[in-house]
Parts: sequence; C-alpha cells; structure tokens
Amino acid sequence: MAEPDPEPMASGAGQRLGAPETLGISTLDPGHRPPAMPPGRHVTIRVRMLDDTEELFDISQKASGKVLFDLVCSHMNLIEGDYFGLEFQNHQKMMVWLDHIKPIIKQLRRPKHTTLRFAVKFFPPDHAQLLEELTRYLFALQIKQDLSCGLLTCNDSSAALMVSHIIQSEIGDFEESQCRSHLLNNNYIPDQMPLIDKIMEFHSKNVGQTPAESDYQLLEVARRLEMYGIRLHPAKDREGTALSLAVAHTGVLVFQGHTKINAFNWSKVRKLSFKRKRFLIKLRPDLNSSYQDTLEFLMASRDCCKVFWKICVEYHAFFRLFEEPKPKPKPVLFTRGSSFRFSGRTQKQVMDYVRESEFKKIPFERKHSRVQHNSRLSPLPSPRHHEVPTERGTPRDRVDSAPRRHWKESVLVSAEDPSVSRITRASPSHQRNGHEDRAGSVSRTEEMRGSTPQAHPEHLSTGVVSNSPHLSASSGHSHGMVNGQKSLDLCGHSPNGRQPSPLTSPLLNDACSVRTDDEDEVRRKRFPTDRAYFIAKELLTTERTYLKDLEVITVSFQSAVGQDEATPDSLKTTILSTFEPLHKFHTGFLREVEQRLALWEGRSNAHIKGDYQRIGDVMLKNLQGLKPLTANLHKQSEVLLELEKACRASRKLEGLCRDFELQKVCYIPLNVFILRPLHRLIHYKQILERLCKHYPATHVDFRDCRAALADVTEVVDQLEGSLSKMENFQKLLELKKDLLGVDNLVVPGREFIRLGCLSKLSGKGLQQRMFFLFSDVILYTSRGMTATNQFKVHGQLPLHGMTIRESEDEWGVPHAFTLVGQQQSVVVAASSLTGMEKWMEDIKMAIEMAKTSNGPSSDLLSSNLTDNKCPEDSSAEAESEDDMTTSHTSLERPVPHRGNTMVHVCWHRNTSVSMVDFSIAVENQLSGNLLRKFKNSNGWQKLWVVFTNFSLFFYKSHQDDYPLASLPLLGYSVTIPSESENIHKDYVFKLHFKSHIYYFRTESEYTFERWMEVIRSATVPSSRTRVLNSKESHPQLS
Repeated sequence: MAEPDPEPMASGAGQRLGAPETLGISTLDPGHRPPAMPPGRHVTIRVRMLDDTEELFDISQKASGKVLFDLVCSHMNLIEGDYFGLEFQNHQKMMVWLDHIKPIIKQLRRPKHTTLRFAVKFFPPDHAQLLEELTRYLFALQIKQDLSCGLLTCNDSSAALMVSHIIQSEIGDFEESQCRSHLLNNNYIPDQMPLIDKIMEFHSKNVGQTPAESDYQLLEVARRLEMYGIRLHPAKDREGTALSLAVAHTGVLVFQGHTKINAFNWSKVRKLSFKRKRFLIKLRPDLNSSYQDTLEFLMASRDCCKVFWKICVEYHAFFRLFEEPKPKPKPVLFTRGSSFRFSGRTQKQVMDYVRESEFKKIPFERKHSRVQHNSRLSPLPSPRHHEVPTERGTPRDRVDSAPRRHWKESVLVSAEDPSVSRITRASPSHQRNGHEDRAGSVSRTEEMRGSTPQAHPEHLSTGVVSNSPHLSASSGHSHGMVNGQKSLDLCGHSPNGRQPSPLTSPLLNDACSVRTDDEDEVRRKRFPTDRAYFIAKELLTTERTYLKDLEVITVSFQSAVGQDEATPDSLKTTILSTFEPLHKFHTGFLREVEQRLALWEGRSNAHIKGDYQRIGDVMLKNLQGLKPLTANLHKQSEVLLELEKACRASRKLEGLCRDFELQKVCYIPLNVFILRPLHRLIHYKQILERLCKHYPATHVDFRDCRAALADVTEVVDQLEGSLSKMENFQKLLELKKDLLGVDNLVVPGREFIRLGCLSKLSGKGLQQRMFFLFSDVILYTSRGMTATNQFKVHGQLPLHGMTIRESEDEWGVPHAFTLVGQQQSVVVAASSLTGMEKWMEDIKMAIEMAKTSNGPSSDLLSSNLTDNKCPEDSSAEAESEDDMTTSHTSLERPVPHRGNTMVHVCWHRNTSVSMVDFSIAVENQLSGNLLRKFKNSNGWQKLWVVFTNFSLFFYKSHQDDYPLASLPLLGYSVTIPSESENIHKDYVFKLHFKSHIYYFRTESEYTFERWMEVIRSATVPSSRTRVLNSKESHPQLS
C-alpha cells in the first residue's frame, strides 16, 4: 500500500517541553541519547502499557534490557521512569522483571510471542515524592489495575471511595443516571454491584474535582492501605505454616492471607540470601528482640527464592542507597553467589535529578477519559486566555474497560531513529494470531528545534518553557494518532482540534511565539528608540506583573482561603481593607500607562507626537492619588501578624494556606506577596530617578518627574524603618516552614543573616549540611528523604561566647574554618574561598553584636531532639524511615511543603545567600518580553519573563495567571556571547551553569543593561555585611 506523504507531526510520543531531544529517559545523564543499538538481527517486541494499549518496539536481539526500557520511557517522555519496570512471564510461568543489564535474547526465549507489561515497580511511601504529574497519573492507572484484579484488597468503604475518584476522573461531576449506567457497564472492583449506591454517594461529593485532583485523591487513599504496592510471594515457615513474603520501601514484610503479621525494617536486616528453596533473613543482634539471628522461609523452588531475592535487593538499593551500587569486579577463576545488582538511579538520585534539572511540576492537565458526547464534559477554554493554548493530555477514548472490546493501534518505534515511527492498526483477532493488517503508515520526522517552516505557517509550534534547564522550542503538528491511540476531538484545543495522548508530555502550540528577523527589524523601525520610552515601558511591564501579584491575594487567596469558615473575620477584614483599595487604584493606573505608551508608540494616534511622549505627568497624578492609601501600607505588618496568629490558632487554616502555597498561581512564598506594595514604591522611586537622570532640566517631562520623585521619596523614607523589620519577620516565617525540629524560630530580637551549604567534618568525613546564621544562634540541618521537603535540624550553636578561626592547615581541608562554642566545636568547609570569607565575615559580625545585645537566648530545638550532636556520628542518619516518623504520630500524615524554595536551591547549587542579597533582590525586580535561544537551536522564542526572588519565571504572555516554568539563577554566570558562538544579534546576554547555556535577546540597549543588572544581583551575591541592630525587632506574636 502506498504511504501518504510525510507531514509535520508531534515528534514521537510528544517532546518534553524544553528538551533538545526526546530525552524523557530517567536512567540517562542529561543531554545523552538512548544507548547505541548494537548490531544484529532486529526483533519486534510488544509492550502493554498501563492504559491497556500496546506498543511495538523494534530493537536488536543483542541489546540489553536497559535499551528497551529507555525506549519505552523515551516514547512516553517519562522523566521519573525509575519507579517503573517491564515484567513478563518467563518459561517457568513466573512473572519476572526485565533485567536492565542482561541482553534481551538471554531473557526472552520467544520475543515475538512475548508481551511485556509496563508497570510500577517501586511504590514510594507518599505520592508527594513523585514530582511529575505524568508519573502520578501512571501510578493512578496502576492502582486502578490493582483494584480491578484484586491485588489491592481493602474494606468496602475504601474501595467505594477509590472507585468514586476513578469515575470522577473518567466521566466528571455526578449525575445520578449517568453514574449508575456507567457503573453497571464497567467493573472496577470484584463484586461491585452491592457497592454501587455507596460509590454513587461518594461520587456526589466530588463535584468540581478535576481529573488530576481525582488521581491525587485516589493515590492519597491507596497509599494508606496495608496492601498498597504489595506483591505477595508464597512461602512457609519452619513449622510449615502457609505465609506470604513481600517487600516494601521499609523492608521485608510477612503476611498471612492479606494480614501483615511481621515486618523487618532495613535497619534491622544484616543480610538477605537464599539457598536452594530456603530464603534466609539475617538480622542484626538485638538484645531486646526475641527473634533468632537468622529467619528461614521455604518457597516453592530455587527460582522463586531468586526472583524474590532480586526484588528485595532492588527495593533496598532504590529506597536506601544514595547512588547506584558499583559493579563488582569479575573473579579470575571461580564465581561465588549471584552477580546480580541493582541497575539504575536510586530514589534520591531521581528526585535530585528532577529538581536540579528544573523538571519540577510541569503542568499535566487532562480531560475526562470517558466522554459521553456531552457538552458539559467538554468545557471551552477561558475566553480570557483563548489565544494561549494550555497543556492538556487525555486518557484513551475507550467505552469499555476490557481491551478486547475495541480496536487497538500499535506504534512501531525504532531504536535506531526514535523520531521515525510507523503507525499500524490491527484487529484483536489479527493481533492474537500474530499478524498485523497495516492500513497505512505515516513517516514521522522531527523538525529542527526552534525552526520556522515558512511554507506551513499553520504548523508552527513552540514548546513552552518547562522547569527543565533546557528551555527549548519543539515543533510539531498534532496528528490524529499519537502514541498508538486515537486522540479525542474536544473543542479544538490543539491546532487541528485533536487532543494529545495522556502518556506523552503535553505540547503548547502557538504560531506567534517565534519571531523572524524581518519582523524584528520592522518592529524596531516602527517603535520609538528614545531611552525615556524604554524606561516608561519598564514601568508598564512591571506594573502588569505587580497587578497580577495583587490579584494573587485579592482573587486567588480570597477564593481559596478567605471564604472558608476557618478564616477569622478579623483577618478577612484586614486583607480586604489593605489590598482591595490598592488593587482598584493600580488597575486604573495601569490602564492610564497603557494608553500613554500606545500614544507614545503611535499605535493609537500616529499624528500626535510631542505632548504624549512623556510619562511624568501620569506618574505625578497617580502618585498623589496613591498618597492617601499609603496609610494602609503600614498595615502590611498587621496582615503578616494576623495571618501567622490565625494559622497558629487553626490547623485547618494552616493547611489551607499551605495548600495554597503549593498552587501554581502562588509562584513565590505567600508572605512575599503581602509585602509587594511596599516594594513597589521602591521601584517607582528607581524608575523616576532614572528618568530624572536621563532628562535635561529643560525637558518638558523633567519637572513632573522630579515632583513625582519627591512625593514617592517622602513615602519611601517614612516606611523604610518598618520595611526592614517586616522583611526580617517575613524571612523568619518563611524559614520556619522549611525547617523540621524547631519550636520557636520567630521570636522578638532575632534577625536572619545568612543561609547556605557548608560541609561539616565528622567521623565519616565531610558531610553536606545546610547552615542558618541568625543574630543569636547558628543552626545546622540536613535534607532527609522525607515527604515534607523540609530540612531536619541536627543541632544549634549559640553565638554568645563563640570564637571562629581558619583551620585549613589544621585539618588539611580547603576553605575550612572552626566554630568554637562554649559546649561544642564544629569544623566546616565552604565550597570556595569567597564563600568562606563571606561566612566568616558575617559570623564575626554576628558574634560581636551578640556580645552587647540582649537578644533571644531560648532553646530552638524541639523537645524530641534530646541533644545537639549530629547523628552522622552514629548510624541514625541513614534511617530515613525513622526520621520521617519522629515528628508525626501514626494518625498524622507528613504534609508536603514547597520543594523549590531558596533553601533547596542553595542546597542543590552548594552556595549561600545573605539577608543583604534578599534585600537587593527585592529592589531588582523586572519583567518584560525576551527572546530565548539554546546553544544548538536555530530560532528565537518569545517569552514573557519575570525576574524576582533570585529566579526567572517564564510565561507565554503577560496575561497568564501562573508561570509555566522557573529557572533559579543562583550559581549561574551572566556574560556576553563571544564571537565563536555565532550569535550575530544585538543586545544578547548569555546565562551559563555547568552544561546549561541559554541566550536571551532584548529589544534595546536600555533593556539589555537592565536585565544584565538585575540578573547579576542574583548570580553574584553581595559581599556587604549587614549591620545588625538587635533593638529593632519584628512584630511580636502573642
């Protein structure tokens, strides 16, 4: 059959936004392609995915299992693939996992007739540890399968609750007739009929819940069940009692039926081994335990023992080790025991990789999976954002859950060329007989990143910035078949009205994002080039961002938290009286600035020139109108104080605020938004200062600018004293959320000075620790593998009576210095000489101030930390499971916190930040359009960029409510491209960190200078020492 002409399509299974290639392979280093395909005869291998679709992969028989697994992950663009595996039935009819190291030909006897199952292999204790929406969606599919086949057993209430979340994600909000009909036609659990009424009752309470939220709630219920992630392996004890063994993140478990009767934590297990049919668990000596040193279980065969032993080895390595174990050297003559080892990243490496690579929380939104051709289930996009397509993916369009009831489509993916795949459709009968009826094929070619095909403007597409450091453009034309499954036609959210597959990373398509050089030249000739115009334009762009920030409080926070009964009326009144008048005023101010800039550019009345090429009169009038509202600005400390008191009084309100901070719209800490009005006045002052410096005294705009500057300077001077106190108070409140094991961080008289990474010298050598310097104490912490993303405090060093000295020669450690306290001494080392000098300078200043101050002297540590010794001196630090439970009772689940705060960035980038740096960053906020390009890409992508809080936040346009990605700048360097880099454009600056390189292009010399200035303030931390004044304390908490 003749093949149709190739046409531009979404490459492969959808290209991850920002990746230069389809690099959704978690087991590879960033920037590497899948492993090279070894020579040899190719074979087609069938893989059944979690949504019951089947994919075909063309691979060499000599290739290792890892090559096939990487292909599957790459096909789905799955970053956190290490949680998953491929399992199959071997020749002994046992389900085993595909070994990543062994060649496929040695594992699959008949590859053509073997179907591998893609499934979850490692179940973490909390789905909050899964950092990507796509990963959580795949876990939800696994839970759905486990429920259906009876692996996940539970009581009726839990089963009904989970099914209610599943059908909420499939058919949407509750309608009695539709829900009942759906449950009668689809079975989600064995013996479902008696529970239909209870399922419907739970479903009626899920109104308004999105599919992604339903998946989250499903995982939340499932993870609390005793059989969550459990795969039973039949065995007998020494007395012949029938038991089952299983393995989990905590250790080896023993079940009788479906009841757990024993558990052996990894910390108690010394060795796992097997001898013929006997599976042996050797325990560490314990005087308080009645167990024998070695426990013995009898399994059906040696192979059963080996299969279970292998999964135990992998579970232990994945959840307990910091990095992949090194292979053992091969013996020269004789071998003893198995050479099997865990291959792949550990959980810690996966989480660190995703966070360090800025792959954090890419939005993965999807439609309801089962569409009943009801317009209610296909909401139109918001008219406000109709020009900004959103990332969406939708589960398979299946009417029946059983895979045999509908036609399937298989995609043949070649390992040699991942960008080319053949789409085939086969009937179920043909598939069973091993034949395929090829109805046609489409050759898929991947276009160059960032390119702009002139002949097909309707196919233009740009991948929007992701949290990846590779912020690339991806081109593609969404086709009707993606990843082997027909997409749903829902309201035309993609260019041709089709939805992408949910198992692929979503694409954002916008034909206007890539601007050609000709368009750029026309624009430069049309718009003004005066420096004053670009200063005024900075006012416009930053005002747009400021108004959006006000809406976070007045709209988003009010709807999410303010309307709840747990929110005190006094707090509602304080927020409304403070922010509503400001929001109303600045809405009008922004409208006037936009109108003035339109006249200035000649877009409204091209014949009007001189009288409207000015901005001082607009600012003077509005700043005089703002003066009466400045009285409310003194209330910002009251808002901070009121909110903190209310959260202390109500755990429900505290949870609401914490959940709100995890929303995408709250892209920086909530308390920072509350101080925005004070910071905005400083920005007005800076803009007016630049205008007055630019204008000659005879300029028509000079007098108004100078008068406006006098007005705003007066207000700023009045608020300057209270602003520093409020910033310190805000920073202490923010740090309190990042620390675990601190009772009273926010007390009068304490000031924050510096935080950052230092290496602490202990019996185990140098260990990375996060240090926090305050005006009275130093805290040192570590980042454990906890579900809360917090730093656990190990000890405190009071500054009173402390001395400090350099000790590089004493210990032979570069950049080392010793903190000598009254009770203990600590040797630490910085990563560089500059870092050591900054720490020593700040600590010396703080010690001097502590001698004369009467600041706080209370013990900071929680009562459950009995001493200040860091547990690396014992073996306690490795017990991450115990750490997780020390601060939480069995009835209290650890709640997630923001995992992308400045503390986490400093930890990953191994650097430090002072309060002076935070103050400078507040003054240097900027926003506007930039063109972005990668090192190896051709085109420039237009993005709306906001700089604040030491990070760049990327949007499709200034109208977006939340950023699509962020790029923390600590550790980056900003320079001008060299001639050898072939960037033949004006006003381009380069950001560089390790192997990550970005080019950003501005529209004028002024904007180029401003972006360089503000980014340098984040990438080159200040060395100025903050002068402490212990008499100025923050507001007092009762």
